[in-house]
Amino acid sequence: MTEAFVYDAIRTPFGKFGSGLAGVRPDDLAAHMVRTIVDRAPGLTQDALEGGAVDEVIFGNANGAGEENRNVARMATLLAGLPVSVPGTTVNRLCGSSLDAAIIASRQIEVGDAEVMLVGGVESMSRAPWVLPKTERPYPAGDLALASTTLGWRLVNKNMPAEWTVSLGEATEQLRERFSIGRDRQDEFAARSHNLADVAWNAGFYDDLVVPVPGTELARDEGIRPGSSAEKLAGLKTVFRKDNGDHSGTTAGGTVTAGNASPLSDGASAVLLGSEAAAETTGLAPIARVAGRGAAANEPQYFGFAPVEAANRALAKAGITWEQVGAVELNEAFAAQSLACVDAWKIDPEIVNQHGGAIAMGHPLGASGGRILGTLARSLQRSGERWGVAAICIGVGQGLAVVLENVNAK
Repeated sequence: MTEAFVYDAIRTPFGKFGSGLAGVRPDDLAAHMVRTIVDRAPGLTQDALEGGAVDEVIFGNANGAGEENRNVARMATLLAGLPVSVPGTTVNRLCGSSLDAAIIASRQIEVGDAEVMLVGGVESMSRAPWVLPKTERPYPAGDLALASTTLGWRLVNKNMPAEWTVSLGEATEQLRERFSIGRDRQDEFAARSHNLADVAWNAGFYDDLVVPVPGTELARDEGIRPGSSAEKLAGLKTVFRKDNGDHSGTTAGGTVTAGNASPLSDGASAVLLGSEAAAETTGLAPIARVAGRGAAANEPQYFGFAPVEAANRALAKAGITWEQVGAVELNEAFAAQSLACVDAWKIDPEIVNQHGGAIAMGHPLGASGGRILGTLARSLQRSGERWGVAAICIGVGQGLAVVLENVNAK
C-alpha cells in the first residue's frame, strides 16, 4: 500500500447567515474552490486534466435539497471547467461531510485506486430551502407546514425516540450537565476563539488558506469579534433553556447562548490529496501525511462527545498517543461540547484551535471538515510540530477524526 498526503488546502471566508456570501449559490462556491485549487497546482494544466491527472472529486454537503442539486461535487466539477471525464461524488455525514470526503479519498489513494484526489465541502445555510412534505393522499383538506432544511432534524420519523431528536442546543445542555461544564467556562472558551482568530488573521496565517469569492466584498471570516471577553458574552441571553442564574453547569438552567455556539454560516473548502508520486503530477510538495483515521458513534443526544472516541481510534491507527500531539483542530459546534472533548482527552487546551475556531469563524456544515484539515496541515507546517489531530462532532451522535504527520517535522 502507498501513503496519502495533503498537498494543498484552501477555503472561502465564512459568511454569516443572510450576509456576505448569501448571494452566492452553493454550487458556485464549490466550483470556485475546485477551479482555484487546480490552478494553484503547476502540474494540473488543462492538458494534464484532459489526460486524467485528477482521478476524482469528492465533496461533502449536509443539505442537498436545494441548489446543490443532489450531487454538488459533479456540478462543481462541471461548473469549474474541468473535463467532463473527471468523476464527482457527494458525501453526506452532516457536519463531518468534508472530513469524510478526505477520509474516503485517502483510502482510495492508499489502496492504489487513485493518485490525485480533489476533496472538499460546501454549505450555504442562507440559501437552504424550505421543503413541503408530500401527502399520502392528493388534495388534503388541512394545512401543511413548510420545514426548514437549514439545520437539525426535519420531517422526523415518529418511530425515533424523543430523547434522540432534541435540538442540537438542548442536546448540548444535556451534555454539559453530564460533565458539569459551567457557563463561565463556555464564555471564556468562546472569547478565546474570537481573539485567536483575530490574531491569526492579523498575523497573516490565513493569507494563503483563504480565497475571496468573486463578486463579493468578504475578505475575512465575517463572524469574528475582536476584543471579545467572557464578561461581554455573559450578558447574552440563553437560547434553549431559561437561565436560572446558576452557571455551575450542574443544574437544569440554561447556559448555551448565541455567543458560545457556532453561528449559521456559508462557505466552502477544498483539499488536494495525493500519493507520493503525486508530487510530480501536481508540481507541489506534500505538506502532511494522513497517518490515522477514526469514526465513532454514541447516543444521538450526546453527539458533541463523539469526537473523543473517534480521535482516540485515529491515534491508535497512527500508532501514537496524545502525549505526542502538538496541534488539535476541533470543530467548535458549541463551547460546551468542545470543552467536554478536551477534558476527556486530558490534553493541554493551548494546543487546541490555536488560530481560532468555528465559534468565531462560522460552521458551514459541509465545509467545516475541510477547514479543520487544511488549517491543521498549515499549522503543523508553520510550527514544525510532527503530529496533529483534526476532529469533528456530527449531529445524530457521530464523530470523525484524522491524524496528520508533518512531513518536514522538526
